[in-house]
Amino acid sequence: MNENMENGLSAGLIALVIAAYFLLLLGVAHFTSKGANTESFFVGNRQSPWYIVAFGMIGASLSGVTFISVPGAVLTDQFAYFQLVLGYLLGYLVIGVVLLPLYYRLQLTSIYGYLAQRFGYWSYKSGSFFFILSRTVGSSSRVFLTASALQLGFAGIGIPFWLTTALSILLIWIYTRQGGIKTIVWTDTLQTAFMISAAVISVYLIKDELGWTFGEMVTNISESKYAKTWFWDVKESSFFFKQFFSGAFIAIVMTGLDQDMMQKNLSCRSLGDAQKNMFWFSIVLVFVNLIFLGLGALLYFYAAHKGIALPEKTDQLYPLLAFKHFSLGAGIIFLLGIVAATYSSADSSLTALTTAFCVDFLGVETKAVSTQARTVKIVHIGFSILMVLVVLLFKRISDAYPESNILGIIFTAAGYTYGPLLGLFSFGLFTKWQVRDQFVPFVCIFSLAASYTLNLYSEQLLWGYKFGFEILMVNGLITFIGLLCITTSKEKMSEA
Repeated sequence: MNENMENGLSAGLIALVIAAYFLLLLGVAHFTSKGANTESFFVGNRQSPWYIVAFGMIGASLSGVTFISVPGAVLTDQFAYFQLVLGYLLGYLVIGVVLLPLYYRLQLTSIYGYLAQRFGYWSYKSGSFFFILSRTVGSSSRVFLTASALQLGFAGIGIPFWLTTALSILLIWIYTRQGGIKTIVWTDTLQTAFMISAAVISVYLIKDELGWTFGEMVTNISESKYAKTWFWDVKESSFFFKQFFSGAFIAIVMTGLDQDMMQKNLSCRSLGDAQKNMFWFSIVLVFVNLIFLGLGALLYFYAAHKGIALPEKTDQLYPLLAFKHFSLGAGIIFLLGIVAATYSSADSSLTALTTAFCVDFLGVETKAVSTQARTVKIVHIGFSILMVLVVLLFKRISDAYPESNILGIIFTAAGYTYGPLLGLFSFGLFTKWQVRDQFVPFVCIFSLAASYTLNLYSEQLLWGYKFGFEILMVNGLITFIGLLCITTSKEKMSEA
């Protein structure tokens, strides 16, 4: 590596690497989209190999947030995030044994079709709407994070942020527009390989630069101030049980109740394959997140060793070191990793948003084949433009509040927007009561507003207690209670 700020990773070289990477994805898309139709776009003709889906889902789950924010957050949060990751295992178990069998039994294209069969029209629309809201915010924040990192590499040549963002989304749209999920299953596999390789190689290179053996590296990290993992102060947001159960519910809602992640599972050949995918994916994900936490500690060791001033935002530490201080090879490795992280998350999000809107709001499956194809293309373009606009909004917010942390923003937004989905699905699965369907949207909106207000004033109302990610569970509970209030009967639910 190089202590100076000239590692040869110029803006021109960055553009060349991105172009080469995009051509590789375009080649994969060309072969996988042959003979593609609307069913290919939505569920990959239900022929995806489970092991390919499992590996690709790692990249889609991690995204640029894990690649940049998790290592950066080690400075302030130490390894507290690992408590959340352990909770994921419980959540993925619930998905595998409860939700996947339901989705396969009903042969769903959009998982929110379950709400239509269980409760009715307005519940169905409410569920899909909250997914679209959640995924638009979450995916846009991830693209914003990566575009901000790329801006550090483009610094000094006058490329505006909006252009970096627009080009990123345009490239994603180009290679997903034809094959949809059929293409994404394979491109995500490629991108996951790049992302994990980038993290592992970065760890190895920093270790060598610091002059440590592997054993010394493990010892130095584990004995450092960064490696504190278990937190037992019940009033703090990092309290173990808050984090663990929040992780379980985050996994359930952000994977099991999320059209983006479930769309990949529904493309598997059978329920058994989908369950194998979920279980193996969850185990590997734990170890991958541990690598990123270790990388975070190493980044701060490296900065201290070289006397490098830390950036104002922890999210910018890894990009700053990669573009300005690492060697040329290490900088390229980082660039490939962050681009892979962005594309693996945003490409499937665009496809899932398109699927949800076309199926749930436009009823595209009931239309003629020619109309289906045209509708999907128009909606796909529309969500691409929307994502660009939301990313630019995040830029405005970030400039106004420079201390903000994107990882925290994503999980906070998930707590508010996925909460109603958690309440709806829980009520449908664990009770046999029917509700006044027309009032469900109002219950969902009230739940979001009530949980936000409670979180805002929790320290005053709850004797100093501060909510963390568990606000998601509170939101789901409020929705559940609201549905109880609009119950019409105790008759058994339908076969759904």
